[in-house]
Amino acid sequence: MDRRETLKLLALAPFAFTLSPSDARLAAGKVRVAREDDSFAAQFFTDEEMESVRILVDMIIPADDRSGSATDVGVPAFMDSIMNVRPVMQTPMRGGLAWLNSYAEERFGVSFAEASDEQRRALLDAIAYPDDADPELLHGVAFFNSFRDLTASGFWTTRDGMEDLGYMGNTFVAEWTGAPDGEIERLGLGRATWDTV
Repeated sequence: MDRRETLKLLALAPFAFTLSPSDARLAAGKVRVAREDDSFAAQFFTDEEMESVRILVDMIIPADDRSGSATDVGVPAFMDSIMNVRPVMQTPMRGGLAWLNSYAEERFGVSFAEASDEQRRALLDAIAYPDDADPELLHGVAFFNSFRDLTASGFWTTRDGMEDLGYMGNTFVAEWTGAPDGEIERLGLGRATWDTV
């Protein structure tokens, strides 16, 4: 499974458990308005934090041939909105971004935003894989996992993100005739097994 597929799966669980539907709708609505009239101004993140957020979300979900990057679809605005409707998330977010800057300065003598792409990748490689991470970096690992989950939640709940997934929900179906045979076969289920589920 490639990185993009893994992130898609990660997007589903944290969204369901960390954001209430009303919080998500509120944040998504603000992002939609901000994208339509280019009026977004961060209410929670400082300018320096927002710069790091933009860089980090685009490292997690860069643009590819199917969709734009996380920044292209408004994930930084989504995160800022979430911080405002879920104050309990503010301290971990602000502390995590501060930790990331401290770690960058410790290793390379510059902030995360000022680091080169190669240096940023080295920083993230050290915290992106919990099983391989140095125990001294556990705070960074926890921050990055939460940040990655929130990035994925923000990305795959946008119209562009849903198109990237190939999501076919929210579409009128006149008559449900069951799962397509090709999908049943792809899942390794026989029609008899599927029909008894």
